[in-house]
Amino acid sequence: MKRFQIQATPQLHPYIDRLWGWESEADEVIALPELLPGTGAELYFHYRSPFQYRNGSTNTVEKLTPSHLLCMRRQTLALVAAADIGFIAVRFKIGMLPRFTDIAMRELADHAVAAEDIWGQAANILCWQLSYADTLEIKLELINTFLLGQMRQVATDVLIEQAMPLLYRRYADISIQRLADHFHIGRRQFERRFLAVSGQTASTVKCMCRFQHTLRSLMLSDAKSTAITALEHGYYDQAHFIHDFKKLTGISPDQYLKLARTKTHFYNTSQHR
Repeated sequence: MKRFQIQATPQLHPYIDRLWGWESEADEVIALPELLPGTGAELYFHYRSPFQYRNGSTNTVEKLTPSHLLCMRRQTLALVAAADIGFIAVRFKIGMLPRFTDIAMRELADHAVAAEDIWGQAANILCWQLSYADTLEIKLELINTFLLGQMRQVATDVLIEQAMPLLYRRYADISIQRLADHFHIGRRQFERRFLAVSGQTASTVKCMCRFQHTLRSLMLSDAKSTAITALEHGYYDQAHFIHDFKKLTGISPDQYLKLARTKTHFYNTSQHR
């Protein structure tokens, strides 16, 4: 399988973490991951067969649209093993998706939302252009141009846009009260504004940051101890991590990791910034 990841253009880099993608070889079948709740927002453009996923409520396999946004917050999404994979994904930095759409985050969370439903005809035109683009470089240029066309210069709430990355980086050592104090705003007002922008409370996002960083660390290093990794990322003890993990996924970390490590995953290594 061919993989790549690159930084966004300088104009987009404050808001977009990276562009990355996969392309399967001939006759290669790829065991795709189960996506867990987190803080991420990812926009996928498929120029080969789109992802399929297993609908847990009906136990049927359903196909996603050729271009779609995923923001898993409370639900999981079990992708199905597939061949003929070719996609480019746009990974938004935490809190930055509102720079590109007026749709509230609470309406985008836990759904595979078609790009057409967010950006209308512009998204349809881009998908058509990508299907005819001959090289990866041309595809990336088309996506960058599209994103620049959708980007707004003014944030929905500048204070919260600055607060969310700070919480993402310092989730283990900063309280919500300290975060509000840092921005010279009362906690109640801070929490109200945070919820309006993110669709989740600040406390929930703080917990999700801890969960996400812990799981990422475990997935990128098979040798890491679950207990030690949980402590390193701010959990009181292993039981605390297991409780949170079961609450979010319905299974224990060891059960999840045993299966997840037999598949691919979407945890990219850090880029130099």
